[in-house]
Amino acid sequence: MAINVLVVDDSAVVRAMISRAIAADPGIRVIGAAGDGAAAIALVKANATDVVLLDVEMPVMDGLKALPQILAARPGVAVIMASALTR
Repeated sequence: MAINVLVVDDSAVVRAMISRAIAADPGIRVIGAAGDGAAAIALVKANATDVVLLDVEMPVMDGLKALPQILAARPGVAVIMASALTR
């Protein structure tokens, strides 16, 4: 059974690169991609998501604001926070 992953980043290039890289593993299925936290919440509610790869800085709703709503929408989902802006 594959791990269902949602990729959330405001950069379409980053979403595509990450999606391609993790989808190369046969045990992982990218079930969707979102450009902001609000879209991520909607996708988590609509899909059986196991893992959310979540950017921190995004327009509309950033990852830190979206995180509690994602966890409430899908209890037990694993969330990996990522940011190019951190050291």
